[in-house]
Amino acid sequence: MTFDAILSRFTAAVEAGDGTALGALFTQDGVYHDTFYGEFLGPSAIRDMLENHFWRDAEAFRWDMNEPLANDNIGYANWRFSYSSKLEGVKGKRIVFEGMSRFRLKGGLINRYDEIFDIGIALSQTDFASERMAKIIAKAAERLRSSASNSRHLID
Repeated sequence: MTFDAILSRFTAAVEAGDGTALGALFTQDGVYHDTFYGEFLGPSAIRDMLENHFWRDAEAFRWDMNEPLANDNIGYANWRFSYSSKLEGVKGKRIVFEGMSRFRLKGGLINRYDEIFDIGIALSQTDFASERMAKIIAKAAERLRSSASNSRHLID
């Protein structure tokens, strides 16, 4: 499957809430790493993530992938993503943000999906209390620091 086809099916599955279709794009040991919900391993867990996390908390998803670039092993795209919140206090509010995705590819399927975006921009649109946003952002920062713990970035 071409990278453009993967992107098209990927975004269509998310927008439709079709977890089975999203999971089918991943290898059996494939990982979807979502900034808000964490990591999900394998097609079944990825299906569950979409249907029971994404669609529990939001609806009316729109996801546009732009400027894709890929070879046989890796692909990148920048994107704009939006949804209508189902969360208490912000039900119906449109949340929109931009970011980039990295797709590790294996045999024409996704072996690992990662994304990066400014979590503060996304959270600021939710009207969460500042303490709640600070806690979420601190967790994201700690995940980053943990992944860099044995690197030159945290050594004086």
